[in-house]
Amino acid sequence: MPSFLTLLQKELLRFWKVSFQTIAAPILTALLYLLIFSHALASHVQVYPGVSYTAFLIPGLAMMSLLQNAFANSSSSIIQSKITGNLVFVLLSPLSPLEMFGAYALAAIVRGFVVGLGVLLVTLYFADVPLQHPLWALIFALLGGGMLGALGIIAGIWADKFDQLAAFQNFVIIPLTFLAGVFYSVNTLPPIWQVASHLNPFFYLVDGFRYGFFGVADVSPAASAAVVSGCVLGLTAVNLRLLAAGYKLRH
Repeated sequence: MPSFLTLLQKELLRFWKVSFQTIAAPILTALLYLLIFSHALASHVQVYPGVSYTAFLIPGLAMMSLLQNAFANSSSSIIQSKITGNLVFVLLSPLSPLEMFGAYALAAIVRGFVVGLGVLLVTLYFADVPLQHPLWALIFALLGGGMLGALGIIAGIWADKFDQLAAFQNFVIIPLTFLAGVFYSVNTLPPIWQVASHLNPFFYLVDGFRYGFFGVADVSPAASAAVVSGCVLGLTAVNLRLLAAGYKLRH
């Protein structure tokens, strides 16, 4: 347990020491998205009855920021440790695969939470957003941070250099988050694209999180939570297998 807490503290301090880059920058990016899209579409689009498009955007942007930063935290930590060579000190410590996974994933969840909360606090100035089901919002925030933290560990283990990690983020993570219904309701899409959207696990996170605010969702929040929980369990199992085997970690 002391080793787990030490690694967790290291991971938390790692992003907190450069909070201007790891926290303030993504909050500013989300704010710019809100200003641009709400200015262009607010008077033309209304997704839910009685809910302005600006208010509709806010939970989606918060979840998108949470997901992307949870992934960035764990993936960048692993790849940096591999390239600089200090990962050996983690591997030599009396940490079990579960403790290693827990420390990296929990730190990713914390960073995702901090950024997501920051986005909410900054953007709420522009629209009145209710919080009808806070427990559902919390559940999906936890599941989202855990899922992307776990996926980030896998990406960090797989990548041998920063270019490969950047490709994973640019061609997998960013498209999946942008196509998860952050800027639109999936029900407004043609049938074929609705089916495609339901194959995207990020969609269930955004939709369930938004349900926590407005009490309206394209999919039942219980069904969304079940899908995402299955993804989290699967990614956790893969992580534990990779860490136990030392895949691309022990050379």
